[in-house]
Amino acid sequence: MSTIAPLWLWFFFGGSVLVALFVDFVVLRKQGAHEVSVKEAINWSLVWVALSMAFNGLFWWAVKDTSGDVALANTKALEFLTGYLIEKSLAVDNIFVFLMIFTYFSVPPAYQKRVLMYGIIGAIVLRTVMILVGGWLIAEFHWVLYLFGAFLLITGIKMWWAAGQEPDLEANPALKLLRRTMPVSDRFDGERFFTVQNGKRMATPLLLVIALVGMTDVIFAVDSIPAIFAITNDPFIVLTSNIFAILGLRAMYFLLAAMATKFHLLSYGLAVVLAFIGTKMMLIDVIKIPVLLSLGVVVAILAVTMVWSLRTAPRISPKAE
Repeated sequence: MSTIAPLWLWFFFGGSVLVALFVDFVVLRKQGAHEVSVKEAINWSLVWVALSMAFNGLFWWAVKDTSGDVALANTKALEFLTGYLIEKSLAVDNIFVFLMIFTYFSVPPAYQKRVLMYGIIGAIVLRTVMILVGGWLIAEFHWVLYLFGAFLLITGIKMWWAAGQEPDLEANPALKLLRRTMPVSDRFDGERFFTVQNGKRMATPLLLVIALVGMTDVIFAVDSIPAIFAITNDPFIVLTSNIFAILGLRAMYFLLAAMATKFHLLSYGLAVVLAFIGTKMMLIDVIKIPVLLSLGVVVAILAVTMVWSLRTAPRISPKAE
């Protein structure tokens, strides 16, 4: 697997992720369990987006400094931005599933923060492995791109037909398996994953929630990672754009959870995005679609869907005096 990024930038990226996780797990953990407000979610979302764009600026400078080619640096930075936007967009559907899981298990808002913290750790590890394996497969077997493209196209069609339908979590095979393999308490015990009930040690519902969140992210990663490979084959760009999008996932969850009903048509837009990217990937050796055009199409689809969602959002009648 070849990459345009110099070795020092790989180390800088790894150090940046470790610092971000340290702040998340050690510094912010001192706040204790609390419900994340919309204002806090907005502030942290802006912080993560700013850090991601700052890293992209550093990436642009590193490519320009290494190659001496400004046009190449512009192209690579644009690939990062497009991959980041695609991952952020696809994470929206992921977030709605998280919201459904939290609602199903009646997870108190104060505990949801910790669940998402551990979910982010698992996502970073698993997606790093999947991206490196995917990059190797594409480098060794170019035809894998066609398989990825067909998979994304089919997934987009399935997502369109499933949009607006409430998933049946009770029929989820992963949930059934977890309940068969371990005794589960019928109540939470703070932020603990295990508790003692009637003299017997058993898992709390919070452990099931974390397991389901992790499994859900793996499933969605199967969609999102090939989507970024449609933009670039550089593993550094795929990995960094993906991870930076994940780091802001927790803040993004609390932000979107507060206005989930307002973007009720967003799943349709995401389905169209997946179908477009899948088609682009399948035609990669026939039609070269510029990265800037791909970015414009993705932004336009999401913008139209979000505006249409706001225009058709269910109106809440005022309460009777």
